[in-house]
Amino acid sequence: MSIDVRPASVFEDVRAVIGPKSPTANVCFCLSYRIPSKLNNALRGPERAEYVAGLCAATPAPGVLAYDGDTPVGWAAIAPRAETTFARNRRIPHVDDLPVWSLWCIRVRPGHRGQGISHALIAGAVDFARANGAPAVEAYPLDNGGSKVDLTMAYAGIRKNFERAGFAKAADTTSTLAGHPRILMRLDLS
Repeated sequence: MSIDVRPASVFEDVRAVIGPKSPTANVCFCLSYRIPSKLNNALRGPERAEYVAGLCAATPAPGVLAYDGDTPVGWAAIAPRAETTFARNRRIPHVDDLPVWSLWCIRVRPGHRGQGISHALIAGAVDFARANGAPAVEAYPLDNGGSKVDLTMAYAGIRKNFERAGFAKAADTTSTLAGHPRILMRLDLS
């Protein structure tokens, strides 16, 4: 299998990976850290899809997609931290004033897991951030110590996958997810 990671500029491909099953659903599309909670809660059903379609049409795209041939099989959300809720998050500290990019969601479609796609997504997201002028990329994965993580909550990624991609722990956080602490990891791109 050859995985190709590209900017997430095709809305239907984004929908295939992170869109809700029901077009009237008021969840997902990976908006909870991207936009203020008031707007996230106000976007209902088709409005969520329209909002994400607009993001896909913008430059830079809202993240990257992994493809197996023409089939989208994975997603990674990445954007300048200043444009996300991490800019104001009290549980995730700021290490310094560098205009870093945040990588906060990695999703691999069922049936495609266990094939290294998350590793390709992390590398592709880093390349995307670098190509768009990011001086560094931060991630906020689970520090699960090798214990099992509920797949529903594994979207933040796990520490060992980011270490494998060259990220280093930069700070502790007070955030937890699925019973595991999250840590701030960083990869400098300069």
